[in-house]
Amino acid sequence: MTPSASSSDPSTGAVRPLASPLVSRVVVGFSLLGFFLLLVWADATGFAGARPAWWLLPVALVLAVGAAEELRSLLAARGFAARGAVVIGAMFVPLAAALGSPAFHGADLAGPPAVACGWAALALLGGVAAAFLVEIVLYRPQGQALERLLAAVLMMVVVGLPLSAIVALRLLGMPRGDGTWGPPGLLPLLSLVAVVKSGDVAAYLVGSTCGRRKMAPILSPGKTWEGVAGSFAGALLAAWIALVVIGQSGVAGNPGPWGGFGVYGVAVGAAGIMGDLAESLLKREAGFKDSGSTLGGMGGILDLTDSLLFAAPVAWLLWTAAG
Repeated sequence: MTPSASSSDPSTGAVRPLASPLVSRVVVGFSLLGFFLLLVWADATGFAGARPAWWLLPVALVLAVGAAEELRSLLAARGFAARGAVVIGAMFVPLAAALGSPAFHGADLAGPPAVACGWAALALLGGVAAAFLVEIVLYRPQGQALERLLAAVLMMVVVGLPLSAIVALRLLGMPRGDGTWGPPGLLPLLSLVAVVKSGDVAAYLVGSTCGRRKMAPILSPGKTWEGVAGSFAGALLAAWIALVVIGQSGVAGNPGPWGGFGVYGVAVGAAGIMGDLAESLLKREAGFKDSGSTLGGMGGILDLTDSLLFAAPVAWLLWTAAG
């Protein structure tokens, strides 16, 4: 964590903070939101002749490297020190999802949704095989080869594969409800981000103002059942706005995700909560408060993306099931 800005009180000599953690989180959060919306606009309009995901894919790759490196540090604190090359390997999984999609190469239609994630799965298997090969070649007795292998697999599964689902959501053709798929749209990706982040914000606001009943007092003392209820409410509201009000899901020729906004909000919201708790488990075991300090008051990249990583595969399954 980076120290907060401070100044001295001339009357007492005491150091007082200039900015609270909440202010820092708000500033960083709105800056990231503005940057994300700018990229979404560029991607949606094909700015500078770009095809779908050409503007957003580099961000996904940066997130993959950053989150994988932070996860590597968490695991290393418990004796599971993966080799540095695994961080790059985690990046190739979402890259394969993009390269395997016809829409990424300019096709009018996105093609079957399993294509992109099929390539990502092959990249994942290739990465695991490469990790085994490296340990086989460099094997030394009592050299912690097993620990490195387990860390490598966890990094690629927890970071690489979910980010490939996020990339696949951007390149997913809009379901027509008759087994065919139209051109890719932004709604699948934006609905995921809206549902998960609205749930995060609602959980924080409700939990900090009226949270009483601890959800996981040992693992994550700050989380309450009231915050969980607020998270589901925020997720459902965001799902309704994104899918029904904006996306017009449910009208003829536009079925939206399987189960409608209600199933989508609950399932994706629950997966987001699970991702938050999963990262809390890793940080608690490693003795870390935040996964990193890249984002200042918001912690690290893994702190920002934990809920998205768990929710993305669920969102992808619901969207593909609609076809």
